[in-house]
Amino acid sequence: MVLRLYHVLLGCTLLALVPLGTKLTRFQTSSAKNSQPTPVAQPHVSKTLISTTSSTILNQPDGNIWKNSLGKTVAPSDWQVKPCEENALLLCVASKEKRLGTVEMGVYPLGQQLDFQKMLFTAGISLTSKVNYQNPKYQTLVSEALEAWIKRHYRGFFKNYPLNDDNDKSITFSASSPQKVLVGGLPGLRYEFVGRNQQGRVYEQHLGYVTFNGTALYVITTAFNSPLDTGKFETLEDFQRFEPHLSVIVANLNLKKL
Repeated sequence: MVLRLYHVLLGCTLLALVPLGTKLTRFQTSSAKNSQPTPVAQPHVSKTLISTTSSTILNQPDGNIWKNSLGKTVAPSDWQVKPCEENALLLCVASKEKRLGTVEMGVYPLGQQLDFQKMLFTAGISLTSKVNYQNPKYQTLVSEALEAWIKRHYRGFFKNYPLNDDNDKSITFSASSPQKVLVGGLPGLRYEFVGRNQQGRVYEQHLGYVTFNGTALYVITTAFNSPLDTGKFETLEDFQRFEPHLSVIVANLNLKKL
């Protein structure tokens, strides 16, 4: 399985890291990178800066994060959105009983995320600080830590990206700037990047949301043309059609009590 890094977005700093028009060429990833431990209840996730053994479901009586956090759902006409039965971290999107794609949510306890702890500290947030999202200063500091997380996340993706065998030359990636959004009623960031082939067509597209509720990091992701088995849509048309609806769903999640 090709390990990939997706979940969204930095301004000038990110552009300096991943300038528009960056071209990536094929290379072989090491076997050590391909043999990392499988995260709990999230068998297909591999994310930079996240301990791959620490994805878990916090305080969920029936073990399903979506069932316990899902609020308002919206979708295109004749589409259905509901938690997947076979995977507790997946949200299923379907039309006429045909699955079109899935959205994945990873939950990462802060106590096991040493790198993110350092990012919070660098931004000016102590691990003993009281969570106060009503304070604009606190919101700003959390956003700074999340931006640092995304920057590191992108760095890992582009470092480890292997081109698919059917693409004989190169893919050009461009990353959007960070967007401050509500994620489950909490301040968060939306990030996105697109890979285009030499003809300018979208070859691959990734979308993610990240937030921090004081005890855990929440990363919500989906993509088009991802090699992973989950957290993706099969067609670009379906991915782009669902994208604005996902923003509404993410904003209305209930993560404060989880």
